Amino acid sequence: MQGFIINLNRVKEEDLIVTIISKNSLDTLYRFYGSRHGTINIGFKIDYEKEPSTRSNIARLKDVIHIGYKWINDRNKLQLWQHFCSLFYPHLKELEELDPFYFDLLQNASEGWGKQNPKRVAVEAYIKLLQHEGRLHTEQTCFLCSNKIHNDPAFIRAYLPVHHTCSKTMPINKKGINELYNNNSSLFLSDKEIERLWNIMLEGL
Repeated sequence: MQGFIINLNRVKEEDLIVTIISKNSLDTLYRFYGSRHGTINIGFKIDYEKEPSTRSNIARLKDVIHIGYKWINDRNKLQLWQHFCSLFYPHLKELEELDPFYFDLLQNASEGWGKQNPKRVAVEAYIKLLQHEGRLHTEQTCFLCSNKIHNDPAFIRAYLPVHHTCSKTMPINKKGINELYNNNSSLFLSDKEIERLWNIMLEGL
Protein backbone atom coordinates (compact mmCIF):
# COMPACT_ATOMS: atom_id res chain seq x y z
CA MET A 1 0.00 0.00 0.00
CA GLN A 2 1.04 3.61 -0.46
CA GLY A 3 0.86 6.66 1.76
CA PHE A 4 2.29 10.01 2.80
CA ILE A 5 4.28 10.36 6.03
CA ILE A 6 2.85 13.18 8.15
CA ASN A 7 4.62 12.60 11.47
CA LEU A 8 7.70 10.92 12.95
CA ASN A 9 8.46 10.31 16.64
CA ARG A 10 11.85 8.93 17.62
CA VAL A 11 11.87 6.23 20.32
CA LYS A 12 14.58 3.95 21.75
CA GLU A 13 17.48 5.73 20.09
CA GLU A 14 16.86 5.21 16.34
CA ASP A 15 13.46 3.47 16.24
CA LEU A 16 10.54 5.49 14.94
CA ILE A 17 6.78 5.79 15.37
CA VAL A 18 5.55 6.74 11.90
CA THR A 19 2.13 8.19 11.02
CA ILE A 20 1.01 7.75 7.42
CA ILE A 21 -2.02 8.90 5.41
CA SER A 22 -2.99 6.03 3.13
CA LYS A 23 -5.97 5.83 0.79
CA ASN A 24 -8.44 4.68 3.45
CA SER A 25 -6.71 4.93 6.82
CA LEU A 26 -4.37 6.82 9.11
CA ASP A 27 -1.68 4.30 10.01
CA THR A 28 0.53 4.63 13.09
CA LEU A 29 3.35 2.08 12.77
CA TYR A 30 6.59 1.10 14.49
CA ARG A 31 9.79 1.12 12.46
CA PHE A 32 12.80 -0.67 13.90
CA TYR A 33 16.19 0.86 13.19
CA GLY A 34 18.55 -1.08 10.96
CA SER A 35 21.53 -0.33 8.75
CA ARG A 36 19.65 -1.68 5.73
CA HIS A 37 16.79 0.76 6.21
CA GLY A 38 16.71 3.79 3.94
CA THR A 39 16.09 7.24 5.37
CA ILE A 40 12.47 8.34 5.63
CA ASN A 41 11.11 11.75 6.54
CA ILE A 42 7.93 13.78 6.88
CA GLY A 43 6.38 14.41 3.49
CA PHE A 44 7.83 11.30 1.84
CA LYS A 45 5.46 9.17 -0.21
CA ILE A 46 6.21 5.50 0.40
CA ASP A 47 5.07 2.05 -0.58
CA TYR A 48 4.92 -0.14 2.54
CA GLU A 49 3.52 -3.15 4.33
CA LYS A 50 2.01 -3.49 7.81
CA GLU A 51 3.06 -6.44 9.94
CA PRO A 52 0.99 -7.15 13.09
CA SER A 53 3.01 -7.18 16.30
CA THR A 54 2.66 -9.85 18.97
CA ARG A 55 4.19 -7.59 21.63
CA SER A 56 2.25 -4.34 21.22
CA ASN A 57 -0.86 -2.89 19.62
CA ILE A 58 1.24 -0.96 17.11
CA ALA A 59 1.89 -2.82 13.88
CA ARG A 60 5.35 -2.85 12.35
CA LEU A 61 6.27 -0.81 9.26
CA LYS A 62 8.15 -3.00 6.80
CA ASP A 63 9.25 -3.30 3.16
CA VAL A 64 9.43 0.47 2.72
CA ILE A 65 10.12 1.87 -0.73
CA HIS A 66 10.46 5.63 -1.17
CA ILE A 67 8.44 6.98 -4.12
CA GLY A 68 10.29 10.15 -5.06
CA TYR A 69 8.97 13.40 -6.50
CA LYS A 70 10.46 15.04 -9.59
CA TRP A 71 11.22 18.11 -7.48
CA ILE A 72 12.69 16.15 -4.53
CA ASN A 73 16.14 17.73 -4.95
CA ASP A 74 14.80 21.28 -4.71
CA ARG A 75 15.53 22.05 -1.06
CA ASN A 76 13.09 24.96 -0.80
CA LYS A 77 10.19 23.04 -2.36
CA LEU A 78 10.90 20.03 -0.12
CA GLN A 79 10.94 22.15 3.05
CA LEU A 80 7.64 23.80 2.12
CA TRP A 81 6.15 20.38 1.35
CA GLN A 82 7.23 19.03 4.74
CA HIS A 83 5.67 22.04 6.49
CA PHE A 84 2.44 21.44 4.57
CA CYS A 85 2.29 17.69 5.26
CA SER A 86 3.05 18.13 8.96
CA LEU A 87 -0.13 20.22 9.33
CA PHE A 88 -2.24 17.12 8.70
CA TYR A 89 -1.04 15.25 11.80
CA PRO A 90 -2.63 17.43 14.53
CA HIS A 91 -5.73 17.76 12.33
CA LEU A 92 -6.28 14.01 11.78
CA LYS A 93 -4.37 12.25 14.58
CA GLU A 94 -7.48 11.08 16.46
CA LEU A 95 -8.81 9.19 13.42
CA GLU A 96 -8.14 5.68 12.16
CA GLU A 97 -10.35 5.40 9.09
CA LEU A 98 -10.02 8.15 6.50
CA ASP A 99 -11.96 9.32 3.50
CA PRO A 100 -9.78 8.86 0.36
CA PHE A 101 -10.10 12.65 -0.04
CA TYR A 102 -7.02 13.32 2.12
CA PHE A 103 -4.73 10.93 0.24
CA ASP A 104 -5.99 12.28 -3.09
CA LEU A 105 -5.53 15.87 -1.92
CA LEU A 106 -1.87 15.22 -1.08
CA GLN A 107 -1.36 13.25 -4.28
CA ASN A 108 -2.72 16.06 -6.43
CA ALA A 109 -0.77 18.69 -4.50
CA SER A 110 2.49 16.72 -4.90
CA GLU A 111 1.92 16.60 -8.66
CA GLY A 112 1.47 20.37 -8.87
CA TRP A 113 4.20 21.26 -6.37
CA GLY A 114 6.96 21.41 -8.98
CA LYS A 115 4.88 23.16 -11.66
CA GLN A 116 3.91 26.39 -9.88
CA ASN A 117 4.51 28.33 -6.69
CA PRO A 118 4.10 25.64 -3.98
CA LYS A 119 2.39 28.07 -1.63
CA ARG A 120 -0.32 28.63 -4.24
CA VAL A 121 -0.77 24.87 -4.56
CA ALA A 122 -1.06 24.59 -0.78
CA VAL A 123 -3.59 27.42 -0.44
CA GLU A 124 -5.74 25.99 -3.24
CA ALA A 125 -5.57 22.55 -1.60
CA TYR A 126 -6.54 24.01 1.78
CA ILE A 127 -9.63 25.62 0.26
CA LYS A 128 -10.64 22.18 -1.06
CA LEU A 129 -10.12 20.73 2.43
CA LEU A 130 -12.28 23.40 4.05
CA GLN A 131 -14.98 22.82 1.43
CA HIS A 132 -14.83 19.06 1.96
CA GLU A 133 -15.15 19.41 5.72
CA GLY A 134 -17.92 22.01 5.48
CA ARG A 135 -15.79 24.68 7.17
CA LEU A 136 -15.37 27.21 4.35
CA HIS A 137 -17.02 30.47 5.39
CA THR A 138 -18.05 32.19 2.16
CA GLU A 139 -20.43 34.71 3.71
CA GLN A 140 -18.94 38.19 4.10
CA THR A 141 -19.60 38.59 7.83
CA CYS A 142 -16.84 39.49 10.25
CA PHE A 143 -16.10 36.67 12.68
CA LEU A 144 -14.94 39.17 15.32
CA CYS A 145 -17.69 41.84 15.26
CA SER A 146 -20.49 40.02 13.37
CA ASN A 147 -21.02 42.95 11.00
CA LYS A 148 -21.03 42.75 7.21
CA ILE A 149 -17.74 43.09 5.37
CA HIS A 150 -18.25 45.57 2.52
CA ASN A 151 -14.63 46.09 1.47
CA ASP A 152 -11.81 43.59 0.90
CA PRO A 153 -11.84 40.99 3.70
CA ALA A 154 -9.00 39.91 5.93
CA PHE A 155 -8.70 36.41 7.41
CA ILE A 156 -7.73 34.63 10.61
CA ARG A 157 -7.16 30.95 11.38
CA ALA A 158 -9.20 28.50 9.26
CA TYR A 159 -9.73 31.36 6.81
CA LEU A 160 -12.47 32.91 8.90
CA PRO A 161 -13.34 36.30 7.30
CA VAL A 162 -12.87 39.48 9.35
CA HIS A 163 -12.58 43.22 8.84
CA HIS A 164 -8.93 44.11 8.46
CA THR A 165 -9.57 46.90 10.98
CA CYS A 166 -10.87 44.37 13.52
CA SER A 167 -8.00 41.93 13.06
CA LYS A 168 -5.24 44.49 12.35
CA THR A 169 -4.12 42.27 9.45
CA MET A 170 -3.78 42.87 5.72
CA PRO A 171 -6.89 42.66 3.51
CA ILE A 172 -7.10 40.26 0.56
CA ASN A 173 -8.70 41.46 -2.67
CA LYS A 174 -12.30 40.31 -3.00
CA LYS A 175 -12.00 39.35 -6.68
CA GLY A 176 -9.12 37.00 -5.88
CA ILE A 177 -11.00 35.42 -2.98
CA ASN A 178 -14.10 34.83 -5.10
CA GLU A 179 -12.00 33.11 -7.77
CA LEU A 180 -10.34 30.99 -5.08
CA TYR A 181 -13.67 29.97 -3.55
CA ASN A 182 -15.54 29.36 -6.80
CA ASN A 183 -12.83 27.79 -8.96
CA ASN A 184 -10.10 26.74 -6.49
CA SER A 185 -7.75 29.07 -8.36
CA SER A 186 -5.34 31.63 -6.88
CA LEU A 187 -4.94 33.35 -10.29
CA PHE A 188 -6.07 36.78 -9.09
CA LEU A 189 -4.15 36.75 -5.80
CA SER A 190 -0.76 38.46 -5.56
CA ASP A 191 2.29 36.69 -4.16
CA LYS A 192 2.02 38.91 -1.07
CA GLU A 193 -1.59 37.83 -0.54
CA ILE A 194 -0.63 34.18 -1.04
CA GLU A 195 2.12 34.60 1.55
CA ARG A 196 -0.45 35.91 4.03
CA LEU A 197 -2.84 33.02 3.35
CA TRP A 198 0.04 30.51 3.63
CA ASN A 199 1.04 31.92 7.03
CA ILE A 200 -2.55 31.70 8.28
CA MET A 201 -2.68 28.06 7.17
CA LEU A 202 0.50 27.33 9.13
CA GLU A 203 -1.40 28.22 12.31
CA GLY A 204 -3.34 24.96 11.85
CA LEU A 205 -5.79 23.29 9.50
